[in-house]
Amino acid sequence: MTKAAPVKKGASLKGEKIGNQTVLIVILALGTLTMIIPFWWMISTAFDGAVTIDDIPFPPRFYPLEPSLKNFKVAFTNVPMVKYIGNSLLVAAGNMIISISSAIMCGYSLSKVPFKGKSFILLLCLSTMMVPGEVTMVSKFFLFQKFGLVNSYWAFWLEAMAYVFGTFYTKTYMDSIPGSLRESALMDGASELRVAFQIYMPLCGALVATLAILIFQGSWNNFMWPMIILTSAKKYTLQVGVALFATNGGLSTQPGVRMASTCISILPILTLYIFLQRYIVESIALSGVKQ
Repeated sequence: MTKAAPVKKGASLKGEKIGNQTVLIVILALGTLTMIIPFWWMISTAFDGAVTIDDIPFPPRFYPLEPSLKNFKVAFTNVPMVKYIGNSLLVAAGNMIISISSAIMCGYSLSKVPFKGKSFILLLCLSTMMVPGEVTMVSKFFLFQKFGLVNSYWAFWLEAMAYVFGTFYTKTYMDSIPGSLRESALMDGASELRVAFQIYMPLCGALVATLAILIFQGSWNNFMWPMIILTSAKKYTLQVGVALFATNGGLSTQPGVRMASTCISILPILTLYIFLQRYIVESIALSGVKQ
């Protein structure tokens, strides 16, 4: 009897690697479809001038039966979208500036400035991240009420000064930057604040871009806190204004208008992410590099 030719080990490993990659690609493709299908249905419904609450097709229709911009016109006519977008941009811009500035100063101090108790302070800050925001929301409301900041955007901006995640992220990122830069600058007479913003911050472009996206997204999509702290319709942010008008303005019976409002609300985040997405990967890669 003739013996079977032995299977080469290299060929076996190569086949196993190809099989693993195929499985991974299939899983990623299914995950991508899971996220894209609802998004595509939202866009299709927004541009469909024929869809009503009584005429939502099942299974879902992924193309507009009557392509039209009517839903967007109704959204801008019935809801002061421009005013709400301006309010949201104002709140988000303030949060970005204050949070990033606070994160740079605190992260720089914890990373480069030698003082006693740094580890304890960092641990204390990180422990606050374990407390859900819903737990402190009522106490924050009464605190801002005592200061007369109800229905004021300062209720958002003052809270943005304590950006714990940004502080930790900045500290981790700056650990990879040589401390000799600080020493040289101090010898030349620069202050710590100048060193942080004029020397270290320009080296953290990827970090700043990543924090800007995260802060803008969190502020733009925030619904619960603006609904509680804002009492005037003129100061509503986009998420609160659209939600209340959809409930009280009869738009709940017009899914096309609601989807059009949703499309409008995600455009700023989508635009910001498209221009800054490459910095996210860069910052994650660089934050793991040690000096």
